[in-house]
Amino acid sequence: MPKSKKKAQVDIATQNFYAGQKIVVSHPLFEPLFNEAMIWRDNNHEYPENGLAVVTKKGQILCNPKRRAEPSQWARVIAHCLIHLGMGHFQNKDNPIDWNIACDCVTEKFLTDLRFGTPFYDYELPSGISDEERLYMRVAEDRARYSGYGTAGNIQDMSLSGDERWYGYRSKPQWSKLFAAGLSTAVRNAVSVASGDYENLAGTGHMKSAASRAKQWFISSYPLLGAIAAHFKLIEDIQICHRMQITVAAISPFMSELYINPSRNLSEHENRFVMAHEFLHVALHHGTRQEWRDAFLWNVACDFVINGWLTEMGVGERPNGVLYDEQFKGLNAESIYDRIVTDIRTYRKLATMRGVGLGDIIGDFRNQSADGDLDDFYRRSLVQGLEYHKEQERGYLPAGLVEEIRALGHPPIPWDVELARWFDEQFTPIEKKRSYARPSRRQSSTPNIPRPSWVLSQAALDGRTFGVILDTSGSMDRALLASALGAIASYSYSRDVYAARVIFCDAQAHDAGFMKPEDIAGTVKVRGRGGTVLQPGVDMLTQTEDFPKDAPILVITDGECDKVILYGREHAFLVPQGARLPFVAKGKVFRMK
Repeated sequence: MPKSKKKAQVDIATQNFYAGQKIVVSHPLFEPLFNEAMIWRDNNHEYPENGLAVVTKKGQILCNPKRRAEPSQWARVIAHCLIHLGMGHFQNKDNPIDWNIACDCVTEKFLTDLRFGTPFYDYELPSGISDEERLYMRVAEDRARYSGYGTAGNIQDMSLSGDERWYGYRSKPQWSKLFAAGLSTAVRNAVSVASGDYENLAGTGHMKSAASRAKQWFISSYPLLGAIAAHFKLIEDIQICHRMQITVAAISPFMSELYINPSRNLSEHENRFVMAHEFLHVALHHGTRQEWRDAFLWNVACDFVINGWLTEMGVGERPNGVLYDEQFKGLNAESIYDRIVTDIRTYRKLATMRGVGLGDIIGDFRNQSADGDLDDFYRRSLVQGLEYHKEQERGYLPAGLVEEIRALGHPPIPWDVELARWFDEQFTPIEKKRSYARPSRRQSSTPNIPRPSWVLSQAALDGRTFGVILDTSGSMDRALLASALGAIASYSYSRDVYAARVIFCDAQAHDAGFMKPEDIAGTVKVRGRGGTVLQPGVDMLTQTEDFPKDAPILVITDGECDKVILYGREHAFLVPQGARLPFVAKGKVFRMK
């Protein structure tokens, strides 16, 4: 029985401690500071033996697990420690003990005037308490009068020690700014209550947050993103954000959830910027457009594009630390990605809205099929929002953003159509001429009148060819290979290309000479020889004397190959959808589906 009774007492004491924390975090003045501080109450950390708590310069509040107190007293103790951080009391003074005493008196005077919590001492505060500096000069004259108002008993409750490692991926908190933001929120809430503009959110009794007001602004005043903003559920839960490692914000297109980390304490205008950033990620299908690219670097490239647009548009206020670089102005995400992959070490260290090494678009779009109806909804919402935005003259929109929104209204061009266009660029149509050199053609109505036939100039046909570097390793998909060769044959025949120089490559290169395009498919044999080495095939083709110096080259591979150097020749790559080349391609890349 005694053991169970002791266990019940410990549970009650712990419950009182956490209830006190809940009182602190519920107050708008202390919430920003509380969310950034680290509070411990266990035997693994140093705590004041004769006091309740001590606060370190690093933002750690170490509470005595052996002391019992009511929830309102714990709330007072924790708030006392937080004010030390927020008011910048950690300063180097000639007499640190007197300075600590002066700061304790000022802090308790502040909490008493605020009527927050229950004092942990039984005597009245001395009169005449002003600011810390003036009180610091008087403490030395009558130290006993001003002592006893600290949270650590007979020792200082401000410690210059502490471990900074717990910050993890976060930057060091700016305590004075967090305190100022809390004061601002508390004053704004008080004014709102006095004016009757008060909203009880889910029965919590909290004022409407800056993020909620920002979301409402999109719905009521910004038609470009209003429909998308209304579709997403806003989640402001510090525990969820910490568990998901969300530093500022993130978005889940499939769950239709927008996550905002309340501990960052962004202003309403900063929340507008952050929300517009996340909404554009979804609306412009950045997740599905990732395809074969590295997820994090692709997210970084998209961030540079979106933040550049939002800065030009003046949507909200850009928070400190978000990705922005003038050198990428006017480029799309694909172009920026091709640039940053050349310096992976640098760009891997950058942080998205979610954090370092993490993308703020939650979900693996390469391994799960997107909801077609949901994608259509996002697309229609953005296209219609653009029309409403222009009709109501809601502000400037960058040309690149308008171009991408317009492109969403049209289906993507199939790979075979893109390949056909490439053939058109390389082989312009040959002008046919009438000639009597060949047997004449006659009409049945006038059989006695010989007529000329249409012929192609042999001079125009000379040099009209291209090279094909064909990956025949065992990793090549035979169905895709057949589809690619069939398309090449049909396009070549329609553009009067009667022969192509073919090089087969797997572990070694084999020159098949000039072949008619329609005969290539029947000659190819896929060999199971592992990886492919394409560069010897390229060297063999470019060094052949009977292959024209200006003829284009088409490389067909699955991406499991070495780096290919085409020596400045016009070239293109034909690869399966989802394949990734192990180098940055300078020529066009067509992806077979």
